[in-house]
Formats: sequence, structure tokens, C-alpha cells
Amino acid sequence: MSDAPLITVIVPVYNILDYLPRCVHSITAQTYSHLEIILVDDGSTDGTGELCDRLAEEDGRIRVFHKENGGSSSARNLALEHASGEYVGFVDSDDYISPDMYERLLQGIRQFQASAAQVGRDETDARGDRLPDICVPPREPVAMGDEEFLKELLLHRGDCSFCTKLIRRDLFPKDAFPVGKLNEDFHLLVRMLPGMGRLVSLPGHVYHVFYRIGSNSRKADREVFSSVFADCVENADMVADIVKRRYPELEETAFRFGIFQRLEYLLHIPISQMRKDNEAYRGIVAYLRRNWMKSMGNPVLTGKNKVYHTLFALAPKGIRRLHAALRLRG
Repeated sequence: MSDAPLITVIVPVYNILDYLPRCVHSITAQTYSHLEIILVDDGSTDGTGELCDRLAEEDGRIRVFHKENGGSSSARNLALEHASGEYVGFVDSDDYISPDMYERLLQGIRQFQASAAQVGRDETDARGDRLPDICVPPREPVAMGDEEFLKELLLHRGDCSFCTKLIRRDLFPKDAFPVGKLNEDFHLLVRMLPGMGRLVSLPGHVYHVFYRIGSNSRKADREVFSSVFADCVENADMVADIVKRRYPELEETAFRFGIFQRLEYLLHIPISQMRKDNEAYRGIVAYLRRNWMKSMGNPVLTGKNKVYHTLFALAPKGIRRLHAALRLRG
């Protein structure tokens, strides 16, 4: 490894005119300056593409690619094809990062001889209010092997976001991110983990998420059911297969993860879509009924998880109606 390896920072961009300058300037202002910054304009229609070109004129480290709209995954994959860095990081275009983020990540990789490092993230909503941590960063650096890190992910304690990470570029497979899917970071990360080896988790909130209503799964309309919930169930089945083949000691944890993702699906699907002609919905309920006994004997599922499993297996629509009524009364 050279003293100053090149880091490629990838930013997918789509109709984000108001927030892109803050995002890009937080990257160009990094204390670690040996960066290649790739902006991928994913078919923007509001002038964001032209803004990308102007930002590239301000800093020679910025490269811009313009493409037809295909989603964040296709934009990230295009950037990976053109990336030159020894390490790769990602920043979403409505977010921003602290000035020392990539310096800290690279130091962590070197100190622990790891293939990847991650930092903590905070999240702010559209009103400027700080939201509870999705994942709590450690107080001190923690190095984990791939199996230990996967267990943290399956227990919803680990962070699957690629935006908080710096990873060796040679670990990424071809067509890395699944196009047309949400929860794509989890999908790719669990596929990469067996070859990743050691990952180090660093303290501090260094990546800053802006919770913008209308972006990806962040929808304001309660009748809109984001495909992220179905994709999460699909990913749970994928990781169960990986665990069975490579990490058999995590099978009970992976089963718990699959139940949890299905309960999340049923807690979020609009009641109007809980119909007999909804094949995906019927499949979720059938799975819960088929695996009820196995769930009751699972030591990783909590008592609350098992109660929800039982109720949704018995009367999913009735439980949702009761749940909605209690929320209104509260």
C-alpha cells in the first residue's frame, strides 16, 4: 500500500439541485485530499446535470458521467466500472460528511489491517430535528471478522450502509448493486462479506444523513407501500441461504431475521392491500403460519417477536386494524 492511496468517492445524482453543492463541497473539503470524486447524473431533469459539470470545473478531482435514468444502483455500478481508487466510498447526494471522515476511515484500515472500515452516522429530518440512531457506533474502535459482523447485521445492530464505509475496490463484484431493488446495500454487503475478512467499526457520528421526504423509501403517502419491504424479505431469504452454506452457527439468527423482516412487511403494508389476490402478501402470511412452531422454539426471537408472529399468523388484517385504531386513540 502506498503512503497515500487513491480513494474514489461515488455520488449518484438525480434531481437534487438544492442539496448537491453541500454534499460535494463536504467531499472536496476532506482533510485526506488524494481523492477521485465521481458524480453520476442519473438522467436528471431539473438542471442537476449541468450543476455537476459546473462543480467539476471548480475541482479537478471531480469526474462527471451522464446517463439515462436507471436508479441509484445502476449509477453506482457505472461509477465502479470507471473507478481508479484503491479504496471506494459512497455518499448519497442529499447527505454530507465531516471533514475528516476519509482520513479516519483509512487510518482505521491501516491500524487494524482490515479490508474495510466504517464510521457512525446521524440522521436529521426535514425540520432539522435529530432522529434516534439507527445503529449506535462503538465508544472505541472494534475490529470484527465477517461472521461476527454478519451476526450484528442479522440482529439489526450492524450498519449495512455503504455510505458509512471505505472498502477495497477489488472486493466489489461485477454489476455489484442489484438494479431496480431497494435495500441494495444489504444485498451487496452480505454477498461481499465472505471475501472481506476483517472490518473495523470506528466511534463517532461522521456521516450525516438528511431525511428528505420523497427520496427512495421515504414516502409521505400512507397508501404508498414501498417495495423496500418486499426487497428486505427477499434479502432475508438470500442471506439464509448464505448462512446455511457458510455460517451454519448463525442459522437460528438468520431465521429470526427472516421472521422479523416479514413482520415488518405486515406492519407497514396498507390494509387496503392485504387482499387474497395479493400473492406476495399471501406468501408472507403462509410462511408465518408454516413456521410458527419453529419460531416459538427459536432462542433468538424475543417474546414480543413471538407474540406478533402468533397474532399475524392468526388474523393479520384484524391485527392491523386493531393496531391502527390503537394508534389513533394514542
